[in-house]
Amino acid sequence: MSALIDTLRKNTNLLSHSSMEEYKYIPPHVHNLPNMDDVEEIVKLIKAIVFPGFFGVAGINENTQKYYTGVNIEKLYLLLKEQISKGLHFFNEQVDEQTTNSPEEISLTFIDKLPEIKRLLCTDIKAVFDGDPAARSYGEVIFCYPAIRAMIHYRIAHALLQLGVPVLPRIITELAHAVTGIDIHPGASIGEYFSIDHGTGVVIGETCIIGNYVKLYQGVTLGAKSFKLDEQGLPVNIPRHPILEDHVIVYSNSTILGRITIGHHSIIGGNIWQTNPVPPYSRILQQKAVASSFTDGLGI
Repeated sequence: MSALIDTLRKNTNLLSHSSMEEYKYIPPHVHNLPNMDDVEEIVKLIKAIVFPGFFGVAGINENTQKYYTGVNIEKLYLLLKEQISKGLHFFNEQVDEQTTNSPEEISLTFIDKLPEIKRLLCTDIKAVFDGDPAARSYGEVIFCYPAIRAMIHYRIAHALLQLGVPVLPRIITELAHAVTGIDIHPGASIGEYFSIDHGTGVVIGETCIIGNYVKLYQGVTLGAKSFKLDEQGLPVNIPRHPILEDHVIVYSNSTILGRITIGHHSIIGGNIWQTNPVPPYSRILQQKAVASSFTDGLGI
């Protein structure tokens, strides 16, 4: 019994404090940390506002939609301004209130962006539906498709990032990443009518620029080749990810790296490694496989 108590006490004392080395990696933000549950609730409220009936309270009709939307927008404002405040302090304990928009102002500006976020998401829904013969309705796409879940989170996070909100956008996109396997950095710029088929393993880097009517398949990586380092040996945040112009299709498990442009109306076939620019109307395909026959397993 004494060994149990001694072990618990010893490790309680050790884990109640961090060494100077550990403080480099675990900053003391104890009183200003964003709340993960509240951030997740913010996303749920936005989903209920943008897609009433599909998320949140079921059975909403024309007579009750305005009431529930108003209630949800008020809840959203209260939660959002609190979490934005915590996010700002998490990023910098010495926030200068004179030079930074207040959490209240940022929250109201974000709420003003919700109609545009809804419009963009509707274009994504149409793009996913039009590109999948297995889809039976737009409602099925909203309910079931991982691409739409990932895009809801991305569109929210991107809007917050554009307003200068730190930390929260990355939390929001990682919530979708954990569930869908689709990793979209909130800093990426994605146009209208964007679709991802299946989606598992898709990676879209921070400085990607994606035009309108672009379609990606599962396993596609839009990444960087290498990182330039500053004097401290840390990566420099410069444009380093691909640009995909309008009407580009990238098939499964292809990797496009570096600040290169894939010209409009181009097709990148499956399992391609692309590090050079591609002009418009290009078709980049693998060499055809060489067919051969074997007898009784010979040659395998």
